[in-house]
Amino acid sequence: MAAIFSFWGCGINRDSDLIYNERVRWKEVRVIDENNGQLGIMSSEAALELAYSKGLDLIVVAPNGTPPVCKIMDIGKYQYEQMKRQKEAKKKQVTVEMKEMKYRLRIDVGDLTVKNQHLKEFLSAGNRVRVTIMFRGREMAFPDQGRALLKRIAEDLAAYGTVTQEAKMQGRNMSMMMEPSKDVLAKMKAPGKE
Repeated sequence: MAAIFSFWGCGINRDSDLIYNERVRWKEVRVIDENNGQLGIMSSEAALELAYSKGLDLIVVAPNGTPPVCKIMDIGKYQYEQMKRQKEAKKKQVTVEMKEMKYRLRIDVGDLTVKNQHLKEFLSAGNRVRVTIMFRGREMAFPDQGRALLKRIAEDLAAYGTVTQEAKMQGRNMSMMMEPSKDVLAKMKAPGKE
């Protein structure tokens, strides 16, 4: 039955992880029928004959069990259910992105406010942010000015995020890390937000 769909693939890898029909080679297996009823422990040959007599497949659902657990059902239906479960899990999964904003040591006030506005948007969306000050030439002699700029940025964004890693020099750059504040995360988890 499964060979019909293996040509197109249909978005999932059908043959790699799935053990079914003739691939079931354990001496004994615990069998569950198509209505989720326990049929007990039997040899894999007997379970396969039972599945074929009903026009269905024998699929291993728990290979690490003692003995392994097999279910009698249509393999296409099983793979469809697996794909639906994976999609649902992916919808509920929260991904946190890492954003980076780069500043120069001698930045103008207007540019600073625009970049800080972008950082507010990133933090409001629940992303982590790396704020980097780039030093050029003789600016390397003034790391205290870089720390002061990072401190000013952190104060401007205090309502949106908290500093998780203090200012640290890395080559010609000085950077700090920020995460969204608890208030921002609480607003994101509010039931009306989607």
